[in-house]
Amino acid sequence: MTHPDAATFFDAYVRWVRCARWRGTRVKPMWSGCAPTFSATHLPAPGATGRAPGSSPPEPTVSDLAAERRSLGAFLRDLSADEWEAHSLCEGWTVRDVVAHLTTTTRTGTLAMVAGMLRARGDFHRMTRDRARRVARAYDPTTLIDRLEETADSDRRMPGSAAMDPLLDILVHGQDIARPLGRHRPMPAAPARAALAFAADNPFYDAPARFAGLTLVATDGDWTRPDGPDEVRGNTADLLLVATGRTAGLQALSGPGVAALTRRLTRP
Repeated sequence: MTHPDAATFFDAYVRWVRCARWRGTRVKPMWSGCAPTFSATHLPAPGATGRAPGSSPPEPTVSDLAAERRSLGAFLRDLSADEWEAHSLCEGWTVRDVVAHLTTTTRTGTLAMVAGMLRARGDFHRMTRDRARRVARAYDPTTLIDRLEETADSDRRMPGSAAMDPLLDILVHGQDIARPLGRHRPMPAAPARAALAFAADNPFYDAPARFAGLTLVATDGDWTRPDGPDEVRGNTADLLLVATGRTAGLQALSGPGVAALTRRLTRP
């Protein structure tokens, strides 16, 4: 059963937020503080190809997303009880909250999203945070991992998002979890480059303004985003964190454009 009125309302609201941010209007994004994406349609089928911005790496497939979900599940099973309650890179979010959020992205339909938006009075971040915390309280860590792995092969996404969002979400949140714990979590090369190309040209993350006049160079793969004489060089994971507004990626970057990028990312 479909609900076109609810779907139309929510998709129109999402488009308004994105257009407002493109025009420079101050609209607080729902990923502010944590969740960078919110995603209810379909990724390309395995073997399908597509093009992304920047150096145009291939778009991810369902199998890429499934592999990353399972990889994160295995990573999470090694965490201690204290690590589950530790702070993540997301301000005000614990590791447990972030994992709980990742289990909701395949389980949220349009009506649930609209109801959550109404409860949060239109604030994406508050809606996402409140739901993640409710889920985190409802399930223990083992069950949260099971829920993440149960839907590893799902191509369902939350309403209003782009096809790349679920993969970008789990790649970035994997770093949100691992880095504050002092744990290394490598990103798969090709999917990470595709996510970086998508994020770096996406006004929803303020990335075009943040990278204006700067040329991004991934030092661990064949990817560049030329936009000026000043280079910013770094590995794909750090560039992706910066593209989605995380200051944690700045430290490992190099090049004459890093100073300007740091000012833009850290200014109030």
